[in-house]
Amino acid sequence: MVTAPERLEIAAPTGITIVADHWSGPRSPVVLAHGGGQTRHSWGGTARTLAERGHRVVSIDLRGHGDSTWAADRDYSMAAYRDDAVAVVDWVGAPVVWVGASLGGMTGLHAVDAATDRFAALVLVDITPRPAKRGTERILEFMADRAVEGFGSLDEAADAIAAYQPHRPRPKDLSGLAKNLRLGEDARWRWHWDPAFLDVRTGGTSEHARDRHHDELEAVARRLTLPTLLVRGKLSDLVTEDEVVAFREMVPHAEDVDVAGAAHMIAGDRNDVFTAAVLDFIERHDP
Repeated sequence: MVTAPERLEIAAPTGITIVADHWSGPRSPVVLAHGGGQTRHSWGGTARTLAERGHRVVSIDLRGHGDSTWAADRDYSMAAYRDDAVAVVDWVGAPVVWVGASLGGMTGLHAVDAATDRFAALVLVDITPRPAKRGTERILEFMADRAVEGFGSLDEAADAIAAYQPHRPRPKDLSGLAKNLRLGEDARWRWHWDPAFLDVRTGGTSEHARDRHHDELEAVARRLTLPTLLVRGKLSDLVTEDEVVAFREMVPHAEDVDVAGAAHMIAGDRNDVFTAAVLDFIERHDP
């Protein structure tokens, strides 16, 4: 059995403080980077399982999420996330396996491209350089719907999530959900991330900046040489089979795994299957 994690604060050169849970261990270090609108608590039992197998695990809150600093200058660009990621792996001090879900995966792609020697392997969780447009729109619509207004209770938030994820049973115990929301002075629950995260715009248009860098991400993917795994939720509308085929053309050496019964939030939908796939990949490529 492993002990409870140590809570860390890692200072990035951008002025952001990245908060993380850290389990020490003798085996290769693994950084877990969640998706947009999530926190470091979104991995289910994955972090603890990796720690139990002896891996050093650092599960981070991305800037503007969870307990990490919100960007006073509202800089939620991929360049900013990349620089934070490089600061984290510099703090680790050894080549890491970066496991990134959605936004965390895009962050990993950029960071690997900027500092390849600091990474041992890359795991992309339901994200590719060119995700399906409708899936992306649905996620952003869900996130924006109650970002400012919030919820009158945890039950109300759980109902909204259940409507968005009809394939997943609504949880009876809402204690886990409480970690992804914060209770305001007005007694309303709001997501534990900065609403300004959704307002990254380009050229004075309403287009989201992260929707305009697919060419850059594809170029980054084509330069990948380190071991790479794509884990896709079989029910995902963000990474369909078409996106997998396109990714394998970009990164011919990459492996891919489908997780049956899981949609975009794979770690929450089928944590046991997801963790087993990631663990198998990591330990086959353990330096």
